[in-house]
Amino acid sequence: MKFTDGQWMLQPGVAAHYAAEAYEVQAHADRLVVLATTRPIKHRGDTLQGPTLTVTLTSPLPGVIRVSVEHYIASQAPRLHIPMVGATQPAVQVVDGDTTATLTSGALSVEVKKGEGWSLTFREGDRLLTKSDWRSLGYIQWAGKDGVTRNHVHEQLTLGVGENVYGLGERFTPFVKNGQVVENTNKDGGTACEQVYKSVPFYLTSRGYGVLVNEAGPVSFEVGSEKVARVQFSREGESLDYCVIAGPTPKDVVQRLTALTGRAPLPPAWSFGLWLTTSFTTQYDEATATHFIDEMKRRELPLSVFHFDCFWMREFQWCDFEWDRRGFPEPEAMLQRLHAKGLKISLWINPYVAQKSPLFAEGVKHGYFIKRTNGLTFQTDQWQPGMAIVDFTNPAAKAWYQGHLRRLLATGADCFKTDFGERIPSEGVQYFDGSDPVEMHNLYALQYNEAVFELLQEVQGRDAIVFARSTYASGQRFPVHWGGDCWSTFESMAESLRGGLSLTSCGFAFWSHDIGGFEGNPPPAVYKRWIQFGLMSSHSRLHGSSFYRVPWLVDEESCDVLRVFTRLKHQLMPYLYATAHEATQTGVPMMRAMLLEHPTDPACATLDRQYQLGPSLLVAPVFTEIGEVDFYLPGAADDGLWTHLLSGEKKAGGRWHRETHGYLSLPLYAAPGSVIAWGAETEKPDYDYARGTVLRVFELADGATAAFTVVGLNGQVAARGTVARQGAEYIATVTEGALRDWALEVDGRRSPPLAEGASLRWTA
Repeated sequence: MKFTDGQWMLQPGVAAHYAAEAYEVQAHADRLVVLATTRPIKHRGDTLQGPTLTVTLTSPLPGVIRVSVEHYIASQAPRLHIPMVGATQPAVQVVDGDTTATLTSGALSVEVKKGEGWSLTFREGDRLLTKSDWRSLGYIQWAGKDGVTRNHVHEQLTLGVGENVYGLGERFTPFVKNGQVVENTNKDGGTACEQVYKSVPFYLTSRGYGVLVNEAGPVSFEVGSEKVARVQFSREGESLDYCVIAGPTPKDVVQRLTALTGRAPLPPAWSFGLWLTTSFTTQYDEATATHFIDEMKRRELPLSVFHFDCFWMREFQWCDFEWDRRGFPEPEAMLQRLHAKGLKISLWINPYVAQKSPLFAEGVKHGYFIKRTNGLTFQTDQWQPGMAIVDFTNPAAKAWYQGHLRRLLATGADCFKTDFGERIPSEGVQYFDGSDPVEMHNLYALQYNEAVFELLQEVQGRDAIVFARSTYASGQRFPVHWGGDCWSTFESMAESLRGGLSLTSCGFAFWSHDIGGFEGNPPPAVYKRWIQFGLMSSHSRLHGSSFYRVPWLVDEESCDVLRVFTRLKHQLMPYLYATAHEATQTGVPMMRAMLLEHPTDPACATLDRQYQLGPSLLVAPVFTEIGEVDFYLPGAADDGLWTHLLSGEKKAGGRWHRETHGYLSLPLYAAPGSVIAWGAETEKPDYDYARGTVLRVFELADGATAAFTVVGLNGQVAARGTVARQGAEYIATVTEGALRDWALEVDGRRSPPLAEGASLRWTA
C-alpha cells in the first residue's frame, strides 16, 4: 500500500505522522521502551496533541529482536500474531548511554538514537544490517472517499546497494522480490498471478538477515516499490509488530526463523515415493482406480500412494466423509485390497460442508460453523452450493470434524489431502472464540491443517502427513504442502518452481507440485520434463483436473521416463531421507534456492530455474521442448569439478553451461567433495537404507574428508561416518551405527562389498 506520491507528496486524504525523535527511553533488564514523538520537542507546547508511538524492543530468541509499535493501546481488541512455539526469554544485554541505548541478543543488536532524528539501527556484530530512520516509522491516517478515516502503522527498513529480497510465502512472481507490491493475504488464485495460497510475512535478504512481520492479519509490503532503497510493510490498525532475525548466512536466518516458529516433523519414508491420483473432474470408480494401479504394476512403474480426489464422495455433498457407493460399493474391502498391493491411501477433504450434506443440519444445530454477526450460519455458493465453513476455534467443532476423519482412518485411509482453506470470509462473520475475522482469514488455514495433522499424529504416529494447499507462517509444522492449481505449460512449470523456492526460503522444509500441471492436458514434452522435475522434488504427485495423469495416455515414452526417474529417486532415498532428517533438525529445506547453499557466489543471487536438492545435488529442470537448458555451476576452478549423476560427465564450476538433454536425462550434478549414499532398492522408497548402501564419492580432493549420514525408517540415525582420500586410496569409516553389505564408488568404479565392519580401505 502506497501512502506517498513520490518523494515529497502524500496520497490524497493521507495525513502522515512519522517518528521524529526518541523523546524518552526506559531501559529495563529485558527490554527497551521508547516513547517516539512524531515531531521534534522544542518546548512544552510541542508536547500537546498529535500522536506518539510506543516502541518496545525485546528478544524472543537469541539473535532475534522483536519490535512492537503501538499508537492507541486500549482502543482495539488484542491482535492475533504468528505462533512462536520456540520463543524463550533469552538473556539480553541492555546499555543505556547518553546519546544512544542498545539492546543486544546473541550477535544481534539494535541501537536507539536518543533525541531528535529518529533512528533504529540493527547490527550483527559490527556489520550493519538495516535501519529504520527518517520517515521510516509512521502512523498514517487516510480519509477515504467513503468518508471513513482508516489508520495504519508502517515501517520502512533500509536496503543496501545490490541487496535482494526473497521469500514472502509461495510467490509465483519473480523470485527476487525487489520492485514488487506484495499483499499478505491467502487467496485461491492459481499459480499464474500475484495471489498466493500460502502467505508468509517473512522476507530474507542477500545481506544475511530476515524480517518476520508478526501479524496474523493482512500486511502490505512495498519491496523497493514505493521507496526504492527500503522495504515498507504496513498494517491497518493501531499497532505493528515485527522481528529482525540475524544470520550471518541465509541458512542461519532460516534456522533461527524455524527455531522460533517451529520445524517440520519427519514425514514417513513411503511419502517420498510416487503418488498417483484419480484427478479432479475425471470419471472414476473402483474399476478405474484398480485399472490404473494394476496397469502401473504391469508396466513396472513403481507406485507408493494412491489418492482419491473429490468425487470419492457424492456430488453436492462435500464434505460428508462418506464414500459414493455408486462407484465404490465396498470401500473398506477395496482399501484392504489396495493395501495388499503395497499402497498407502490418501483421501481428499476440505473444511467446508455443503448444504446437501447430511452433516450440514448437524453442524448448524450444534453451532459448528462460522456464523454471521446476527448469529445465523454463514453460507456461500462459492465451491459447494450452500456450503458452511467449519469453525475450528470451537473445540467441539474441531472434535466433530476430527471424529469423521478418525472413522476414515479406521476403515483404511492413511492420510488426507487438506485442500482449500483460502476462501474464508473476513467481513460480517463471527468466530466461536470471538476472534477478529480479518485477523483469522490467514490463520484459518493454519488451524485447519493443525486439526487434521494433530489427529493423524494421534492415530498414525510417525506416519502422519497431510498434502496441504493453504497455510500461513509457522505452517511448516504440518507437512507436506503443494503448489496449487498450475497450467500444463513450461511457463507454469517455471512459475511453480519460483513459488516453491520462495516458500522454502521461508522455512518450509518440504514442497510438491502437480506433475504435468493441473489445468489442461499436457503436451508430451511438458509432461515428461515435469516428471523429471517432480521426481527430483521432495514429494512427487501425478495430478490433474479434467484429464487423467497416467503416462500411457500421453505417450509410451512417458512410461519410460516415469520408470527411470521414480527408480532413481528410490535409489537416492538414503541421501534424501538423511537430508529430510536434517531439515527437521535445522529448518533448512530439502529443496533450496541456490543463494541458500552458495550465498557468497554473486551469480547465485537471482537464479530461479535451478535449485539444490540437499547440500550435494544440483537440479536444473528443462523448460524447453527441444531439451536445451542453460544452468550455472557454482564455485571456483580449484574447487573441483561437478559430476553429472547419470552420465559421469564432469564440468567446472564458476561458470554457465548449455546442454541439450533427452527425456531420460536432465542437468543433475553432484557437488565436488560430496559423498552421496546410494540405495540398493529401485521399486519402493521405504527400505533398509543401511543395507547394500554404496557411498558414491565425487571429486574428493587429496587429503580431504567428507561426511555422510544414513537415517533409518524410524527417523533415527542408522549410520554416520566419513570418507577420506589419501592419494589413490579412499578410507571410509563408520563412526556411529552400522552399514551392512556396503561399498565405495569413485568415477563409476566400485569397491568389493564389505559385509560387516566399520572401516573400508580401497584404492580406486
